[in-house]
Amino acid sequence: MVPEGQGQGREQGRGRALPSDRVARIQADWRRERPDLDVGPQGVIGRLHRLADRLGAELRLVYDRYGLGEGEFDVLCALRRAGEPFERAPGELAAHTMVTTGAMTKRIDRLERSGLVTRRRSGDDQRGRIVALTPAGRDLVDRAFTDHMSNERRLLDLVTPEEAAALETLLATWLHRLDD
Repeated sequence: MVPEGQGQGREQGRGRALPSDRVARIQADWRRERPDLDVGPQGVIGRLHRLADRLGAELRLVYDRYGLGEGEFDVLCALRRAGEPFERAPGELAAHTMVTTGAMTKRIDRLERSGLVTRRRSGDDQRGRIVALTPAGRDLVDRAFTDHMSNERRLLDLVTPEEAAALETLLATWLHRLDD
């Protein structure tokens, strides 16, 4: 028996030889145990899931360096890309970061305690609030985003430019179809 993590041959993937990996071994087990089922989708979905986990861990290295969680980084980025004066209503932030308003409130609370954002009443609606980057928040997000982009470049450079372009097109198309 070959230890996990070491090659056991190559799996066929639509006419191409693929490196053997944990997903291929899981598929082989299921093919043996349930030959009545098509386990082909695991080849894509399983690898995407593993890749997402690996990429998430690699991205968190940068967030951790700046004392941020992923959600806090998202909030700071949403405020920064809003442009001057770098502010948004909490509901807007929730929409721009795809989280609930309750989760957004917790993130804003943490960022406010850290001195990276402030909250004030909206001039139009005294019941509403506006969240704004502080100068310290802007400085931090500018530095963190620069490192984040360098990190993403490092990760994407593991594939060729042609592979990256094809992958971007495939993922955008698939996501669009799922969203519809």
